Amino acid sequence: MEWINSILIEHSAVQAVIVLSVVCAIGLSLGKIKVFGISLGATLVFFVGILAGHLGLSLDADMLTYAQNFGLILFVYALGLQVGPGFFSSFRKDGITLNMLAMGVIVVGVAVTVAASFITGIPIPDMVGVMCGAVTNTPALGAAQQTLAQLGIESSSLALGCAVAYPLGVVGVILALLFLHKVLYRKNENLLPKEEQNETFIATFKIQNPAIFGRKLKDLAMLKEHFFIVTRLWRGNQGVSIPTSETTLCEGDRILVVTNEKDVEALEVLFGEQENTDWNKNDIDWNKIDSQLVSQKILITKPEINGKKLGSLHLRNDFGVNTTRIYRGGISILARPQLRLQLGDRLIVVGDAKGVKEVSEMMGNTVKNLGEPNLVSVFIGLTIGLILGSIPIIIPGVSIPVKLGLAGGPIIVGILIGTFGPRLHMVTYVTRSANLMLRALGLSLYLACLGIDAGAEFFEVVIRPEGIAWICIGFIITLLPVIFIGFIATKFMKMDYATVGGMLCGSMANPMALNYANDVLGNDAPSVAYTTVYPMSMFARVIIVQIILLALCG
Repeated sequence: MEWINSILIEHSAVQAVIVLSVVCAIGLSLGKIKVFGISLGATLVFFVGILAGHLGLSLDADMLTYAQNFGLILFVYALGLQVGPGFFSSFRKDGITLNMLAMGVIVVGVAVTVAASFITGIPIPDMVGVMCGAVTNTPALGAAQQTLAQLGIESSSLALGCAVAYPLGVVGVILALLFLHKVLYRKNENLLPKEEQNETFIATFKIQNPAIFGRKLKDLAMLKEHFFIVTRLWRGNQGVSIPTSETTLCEGDRILVVTNEKDVEALEVLFGEQENTDWNKNDIDWNKIDSQLVSQKILITKPEINGKKLGSLHLRNDFGVNTTRIYRGGISILARPQLRLQLGDRLIVVGDAKGVKEVSEMMGNTVKNLGEPNLVSVFIGLTIGLILGSIPIIIPGVSIPVKLGLAGGPIIVGILIGTFGPRLHMVTYVTRSANLMLRALGLSLYLACLGIDAGAEFFEVVIRPEGIAWICIGFIITLLPVIFIGFIATKFMKMDYATVGGMLCGSMANPMALNYANDVLGNDAPSVAYTTVYPMSMFARVIIVQIILLALCG
């Protein structure tokens, strides 16, 4: 039995890997089980870790710290990389509103924490620890520990309060999201932001407006603010052709147009009658519609195309090929000339066989070229993110410099690289499956380490009166701000469920609840709102805990 003892009990690198692997495997397996239609997913890894710690399993302190920090870094960086392309556009639209709501969650939580300390007589350092656990914010816990150390105050109960409040901090946000989903969105309407719906809409029109007879397409494009692409033209017995900007429209012509659905009514006024054929079904075989033209999806796999504007490639003029729309991340985007292309984009093109083949060779269109992610850019991004997170930031009135930390730095750099990498011709493409793998691996390691670390004293503290008080107060600190701000955002501001859920998860620094929200919706829509508010929320919480301790304990 010595060999079992050596691989499970005696601290070593092998023992750490085995224990973490077993905890993650059991937790992820249990997380797939649904109870009343709800599964907690990776969150169960944390609770399995607590049980393992309670049963006596432990890791070398340095190994535990390394694995926990590495898991958190990996998760937040991959998350930032994934949502980066849509981050700044989301921030321009409603980012200020989302951050204000997130600050509302923080302010209400702090008010409840301070009030609970005065009402119950629990020392403020203990209450700050409970608050850090209730909002699942370990960087704030680290800042609080550092502040108390500088003040010469014992901080052991701080971490213990965080540990006992943490489980219900995770569950509380998930319960709040479940409440919002089942009660406020009970008709399953307004679950996703409008931007998550496909941007393109395909329709056919019959030219009946005398005002445009004999007019060129380029002239019509200048007359209207609404963007559209005419991809095919049928004229009498001449068959189908690909129109250009110089094509002249005649009475009775039939045209196939790609546009936004909201613009269809305006285009009907411009062109004439819209035909009833539904061209937006997924099972349409475009090559059977007209034998003279070829319609094909072309995958961008050549690095030299990465970051170039679609219009700069002159596909219509040089190859006689029309680009109708682009698929990126499962969403259909209008093929605007100013759109910057990225590796992994799929172009829908139409033209003759020779032209389509030449464009295919130009773009690459070789799946295996994208099978191997560019790990150089991943490691460079992690390095820059950690350096950024280590830079001390001096805040007027706060004696201790504040840092973005291991979570804040990497997620900001991930967002920036995901957004601006293609513009700088950086190959930052990571397949969706590879990104999900990095995120799941990082989150699982992080949760397993947190659980094992908290499990040793968890149950002993829970059964004591002060432990029960910490748990109850922590649950209120979790639930009350989330439900209150979530209700305001839903009922009064009419926000969609994905945006509200992502904002609440980001304000509470709760990646486990974010994972639950993504699973409920079946996509990463909440992640954009999460990353919009996470950096500022995390930074604000780190500063606020220091201010509370300096003001009330200094």
